[in-house]
Amino acid sequence: MMDTILNLGLNDEAVAGLASKANNERFAWDSYRRFIQMYGDVVMGLKPVSKEEHDPFEVVIDMLKEKKGVELDTDLTTDDLKELVQRFKGLIRARIGREFPTDPWEQLWGSVMAVFQSWNNDRAKVYRELNDIPDSWGTAVNVQAMVFGNLGNNSGTGVAFTRDAGTGEDLFNGEFLINAQGEDVVAGTRTPQQITLEGSKRWAQLAMVSEEDRRTRFPSLEELMPDIYRQLLDAETKLENHYKDMQDVEFTIQEGRLWMLQTRSGKRTGAAMVRIAMEMLRQGMIDEKEALRRVGPDRLNELLHPVFDPAAIKKARSIAHGLPASPGAATGQIV
Repeated sequence: MMDTILNLGLNDEAVAGLASKANNERFAWDSYRRFIQMYGDVVMGLKPVSKEEHDPFEVVIDMLKEKKGVELDTDLTTDDLKELVQRFKGLIRARIGREFPTDPWEQLWGSVMAVFQSWNNDRAKVYRELNDIPDSWGTAVNVQAMVFGNLGNNSGTGVAFTRDAGTGEDLFNGEFLINAQGEDVVAGTRTPQQITLEGSKRWAQLAMVSEEDRRTRFPSLEELMPDIYRQLLDAETKLENHYKDMQDVEFTIQEGRLWMLQTRSGKRTGAAMVRIAMEMLRQGMIDEKEALRRVGPDRLNELLHPVFDPAAIKKARSIAHGLPASPGAATGQIV
């Protein structure tokens, strides 16, 4: 809901130092262009003014990729990223009428104030209304050291859940991307990979991807980095046992080392809410009073919507695939 800015402090001097320290020039310039894009959006307000308008920074990226004949951001070379930085600065100059700030202190305070102000963005207001959060509470701002998931093929970023947010099943799951950072997992510019082998096979079946293609192009974290996977699974178990609720965790892998960035109680459907509460009660994690408190009365209506009979689903022939956007499912004759 609130805004985030990564890689703060980079400028034309600092990017050279980062490249030297990491011994990876491409990574440094990739981090720099990401910072300019996020700062330009969140702090300087260079963002789409309507749902019909495209993100101006993404338009610039797409134009450069078309010019270079590449498909993914990760296909851009170091020189391409240097050109992208200059194009981003030119975009800010043309659209806003001032230069991108190079003083790290100016960048810091601009970012802090922008995050405070994001308390009143439309997303945050709707979220507060839906969750009965008073407008008067306000927010805090975290400033913390960076770890980088875009350092190469031994780095990455992801989101994991200790249980299935849709069904409530006690099933560790999530998505990740190699050589990526922050919002890349949910941005839609690349296809995320599944964390577990089981989840990867489920995804491949739904996406109609062959097993050979899945293994070579979209392997799970469990297959690709088994040690990291085991560390992540262990951390997830400890976090859920500590907070005694389903956890939604963000993590980064930097050059083969796992970093836990954030954890919070995960959002879930009404059906998952009831199942998780009942299973945690049976597992001895919570008592009956807490289980009742976990079941919000305003969500129980989701359980009353008609749904397909599970036995009928097993016999049915699939004619289309999609993401469910309602608490139930409709039945009727196809015309």
